[in-house]
This record gives sequence, structure tokens and C-alpha cells, in this order.
Amino acid sequence: MNKSARNLEDRPASAELRDSDQRQEQVGSEAEEQAEEAPAGELRSRQKEARQERSDAEGGSGEAPVKSLFGFPKRHPYVSTAVGVVLLLVVAGAVLWWLHARQYESTDDAFIDARTVTIAAEVSGRIVDVPVNDNQLVDAGTVLARIDDSDYRAALDQADAQMAEAEAAATDIAAQIEAQNAKIEQARKQVAQAQAALDFAAAENKRNQELLSRGTSTQQQAQQASSTLRQSQAELDSAQANVIAAQKQVLVLNAQAKSAQAKIAEAAANQRRARTALARTAIVAPTAGRATEISAAEGTYAQPGQILMMFVPRQVWVKANFKETQLDLMRPGQPVDIEIDTYPHKTFHGHVDSIQAGSGTAFSLLPAENATGNFVKVVQRVPVKIVFDTPPDVYLGPGMSVVPSVKVR
Repeated sequence: MNKSARNLEDRPASAELRDSDQRQEQVGSEAEEQAEEAPAGELRSRQKEARQERSDAEGGSGEAPVKSLFGFPKRHPYVSTAVGVVLLLVVAGAVLWWLHARQYESTDDAFIDARTVTIAAEVSGRIVDVPVNDNQLVDAGTVLARIDDSDYRAALDQADAQMAEAEAAATDIAAQIEAQNAKIEQARKQVAQAQAALDFAAAENKRNQELLSRGTSTQQQAQQASSTLRQSQAELDSAQANVIAAQKQVLVLNAQAKSAQAKIAEAAANQRRARTALARTAIVAPTAGRATEISAAEGTYAQPGQILMMFVPRQVWVKANFKETQLDLMRPGQPVDIEIDTYPHKTFHGHVDSIQAGSGTAFSLLPAENATGNFVKVVQRVPVKIVFDTPPDVYLGPGMSVVPSVKVR
């Protein structure tokens, strides 16, 4: 008896499962046999009892995995510890990432910007040379195109000749003024001589009149002295009139001299205009950069204002359109990490230069009119200018996509 009991205890769990399945099958067969004799209601109740017994049997067999799951930490303590450490590291990493990310404000609505220059002809003429190629990097002052300058050189020569003529006329007038001043001086000396003669004649006339009154002089001598006095007076008046005429002539010559100076100034203006027009036949780069969209070609006749090419300066910056809700802590001078889509493996450094005084829509061609109609609040974007700390050593052009991250904390 004890031996059979020990055999029963030593039977594996699989034998117990087989016995359970046999019992279930036996119960099912008995239920089917009774179903043939029992009424329909009793049949349904017996089928329900059979299903309940089957579910109880299955539930009894599933208790072992649940107990096994809760007992896993005891059976595998090292694995459980490793899993717990990994979960703690994941949580700590998420917290650290959040603490780091809250220090930055970033946007993908950003691009490289520059003050693109339109290169146009300032004078008319036939283009004789275009020494640059598309997208060529050039320095400031490099010749981008040349216009035929033969007519402009002739105009400059003519202006130079007019300048020489005006200067010669001014020199002649100055010489005439000096000569006229000499005449004035001579006339003044004649006035002094006539004045001396008049004084002598007046003294002679007075003496002869006194002698005549005492009877020691003749009437003829007195008349001759009086005539000499009147003649001397006339000569003095004539000399004084000559001085006045000479002085008025100087005024005329001074007016002519001013006219000559005005002609010199006019000739100088024409000379500068001709020289400027000649210089504009050589179209040069305003600053260091790249020539793009070149439409000029040799032999083409250019008109003033005609666009010949576009020019992109080397000095570029980032224009980032941040949401207005991101500007609370943003200030000029804050450091910025700049990622450019063209160079995904490089990070550039810069700083906030300025924040535009108004949203982008406020300066658009058709600004929003929120005072009329239905209003839907939309978060506005404000352009922020970001400049590089050092000029990038890679090619950058307007419109390239950028992702800036501004450290605001």
C-alpha cells in the first residue's frame, strides 16, 4: 500500500494533466448521453455545468505560470537587478534630456540670408567683355563686365578741352585786371600832377591879382594867370575822370573774371561727369562674393538700369522665424548652435544679433486685418537675426535650410 502511494506521489505532472483530460472527456460523453434522454432545458443546464468544469480545469492548469512570474525575481535575482538598473537609467536619461532641452529654443523655420545685390548697367553701350563665370568667387573691385568706352573717352577729352579753354579765359581776365590796375595808378599820378599844377596856377593868379591892384602888374599878366588857373583846373578834372573810368573798368573786368570762374566750374562738372561715365563702363564687384544669374554676354547692347547679373556677398547670416511664445527669454548676444541641412555632420556657432520689431506678417505685402470679419488666433512668427561668430569655411547661399538652437537659460 505504501509502495503504491509512493508511486502515485511520484507520478509526473503530465500524468495528472492526462487524467484531467480523460475526466473532461468522460464528463463530456456522459453529458451527451444524458442529452439524448433529458429535455431541452435540462440539456442546456448540463452543457453549462460541463463548460464550467472545463474552465475550472483549465484555470487550475494556468495558476502555475502566474505563480512562476511572481517568483521570477527570487529565482533570478541578478537578472531582476539588471532590469531595474536599466529602467532607472532610462528614467534618469529622460530627466536629464528634459533638463537639457529646456535650456534651448529651436526652430526649423530658418534659412541663410544675405543682402543680394542686383548688378545693372549705369551707362548705355555694347558689352565687350564679361570676364567672370557663373558662381565665381571674386574680391571687391573685380571687373564683372566691360562696356565699350570709346564714346565716353571722347567725351572726357572734350571736357578736358573745355576746362583748358575756361582756365585760359580766366587767366586772360586776370591779366586785364592787373593792367587796368596799373592804368588806375597812372591816372592817379596824373591827378596828383594836375593838382600840383592847379595849386601853382592858383598861387600865380592870386599874386598877379594883388600886383594888379597895387598897379605893379599889367592887366595882361593878370588875365594870363587866371587862364592858366582855369586850364590847370580842367586838367585836374580830366585826370580825376580818368581815374574813375579806370576803376569802373576794373569792376567790369571783375565781373568777367567771375564769369570765367563760373565757366571753369561748369567745365569741371562736365569733366567729372565724363570721367564718371567713363568709369562706369567697367562694372566692378561692390564687395567680395559670387556672381550668379549672369545674363550679360559679349555683343549685347546694354541700357541704363538693365540687370546684367546677381551678386551674392560672402557675408551671410541666419534668419530664424521663431514663434512669439519662444521669445520670452531670448536676448541679443545669446549663443546659438547652428545646424545646416547641407552639412549634416557639422555644427556652426553664432549668437543672436537682433530681434525684429514686429512679426513677419506685419511687414508682408498684404498684412493681416484682424479688425474685420471672423478672427482665429494664430501664433505669429518673429524673424530673429543670427550671425556667425567666425565666417564659415564652407559655401553658404541664401535660402539654405538651417536649424538654430538658442541657449536661453
